[in-house]
Amino acid sequence: MINTLLGIKKNMTSTYDSRGRRVGATIVEMTPNFVTQLKTTEGKDGYNAVQIGFGTKKSVNKPQVGHAKKAGLDQQIKWFREVKVEGDTSATLSTSDLKPGQQLKLEQVFSIGDAVKVSGISKGKGFQGGVRRHGFHGGPKTHGQSDRHRAPGSIGSGTTPGRVYKGKRMAGHMGDMQASAKNLEIVGLDKAKSLIMVKGSIPGSIGGLVVLTNLGRIKGYTPPPEEKPSEEDLEAAAAEEAKEAERAVETEAAEPEAQAEQVEEKTGEQENAS
Repeated sequence: MINTLLGIKKNMTSTYDSRGRRVGATIVEMTPNFVTQLKTTEGKDGYNAVQIGFGTKKSVNKPQVGHAKKAGLDQQIKWFREVKVEGDTSATLSTSDLKPGQQLKLEQVFSIGDAVKVSGISKGKGFQGGVRRHGFHGGPKTHGQSDRHRAPGSIGSGTTPGRVYKGKRMAGHMGDMQASAKNLEIVGLDKAKSLIMVKGSIPGSIGGLVVLTNLGRIKGYTPPPEEKPSEEDLEAAAAEEAKEAERAVETEAAEPEAQAEQVEEKTGEQENAS
């Protein structure tokens, strides 16, 4: 089945994990996710995948509108992403578990205590030097060095090789690229609002698209202890039990009277018939 859903990164907040520790968490909005296309090895695509549509937009391209209508959706879908499926997609199609236009709910894929991989486009930092971009330590601050504090230094040798190797770490554009964070824990779910709380920070800016992939259960995860009911709840439960007991006693007392009335009615009917 599908282990991936799309979402929008919201603000960060603080919450409590299963051990009662206060941790920072990022809120991700996960609604709505729709199945827009199913691809199988038996079809023209030649591989197994499920295409998911997410988000709406006031104005989208006509091909996107037609693709959504073909799946039976009236919404103007903003993003389309393909996700891999576990197992054979044809078997999933035969059971009719997935079909175009079907909405994928949050609780069908994720639960508290799951480890997830979050992928998104990182924040753009513009043109940055080697110290910030790659963590260079810079040059010495003494011995006559006046303008070498953040300089990159040598970028290669002389005649041999006579060039700069590809991939040399230098100043340049930083951020605004695909980034992923693995093994993040889900510490909260809100099914009514379709929100997920992921422990820690995730790539991307607020309002950006993120892809959440379920990696399984957190190693050594223990569910939090059940909360003890308050005194008011206990009193209300006891009062409800007492009322039910009274109703049961009244019902038992009324049963013999009802049976006697039924016997009298039958006797009267027999007398009238004779």
